[in-house]
Amino acid sequence: MTPVDGKDGGKDGGKDRTDDEVAGLVLAAGGGRRLGGRPKALLTHRGRPLVEHAVGVLRAAGCTRVHVVLGARAPDVRERAHLEGCVLVDNADWEQGMGSSLRAGLDSLAGSGARAVLVSLVDQPGIGAEAVARVRAAFGDETSLVSAAYDGVRGHPVLFGAAHWAGVAASASGDRGARAYLKEHAARIALVECGDVAQAYDVDTEADLGHLE
Repeated sequence: MTPVDGKDGGKDGGKDRTDDEVAGLVLAAGGGRRLGGRPKALLTHRGRPLVEHAVGVLRAAGCTRVHVVLGARAPDVRERAHLEGCVLVDNADWEQGMGSSLRAGLDSLAGSGARAVLVSLVDQPGIGAEAVARVRAAFGDETSLVSAAYDGVRGHPVLFGAAHWAGVAASASGDRGARAYLKEHAARIALVECGDVAQAYDVDTEADLGHLE
């Protein structure tokens, strides 16, 4: 599960060093089982595929390097979404759940020079650049562990300093993603309240499609 046909999103020379220190990672591999088999990455939001919107949010929040994990109907996503400048990661094991996509995404960052990764989910369009930028701004060093919070309850996005990547990958399984790791390290998580600028709903079912524009 390595990055394929990807390109760096940054520019050569003269850039803010922090832009590359915190990479963005969009998990967009799911098949949309509860949506009748429609991959969430390809749902339409504001006239474009939802994955394209998710990438735009990370970039607007200051992430110049963005990796995107694809799975279900990956060729269609590549064809329909404008993901130029992203590192695209094919997860052949996407049917095993979000944990496999998280592992693939973290693996793709090896050797990139990133000191932390900001993980977002493709199906949360109510979380915009302002909330993501708040979490990103809380990055300190490789030991950082930061999460957005909504009325004090932990949510996405989550920032993992590089010191946590191996532990997150080792514990990620099924559709639980990093939950086990975050629960184990709850005392170390810096919560950044974002409830005043974002809505943390998921687009999981037909009823949730009303959130899309």
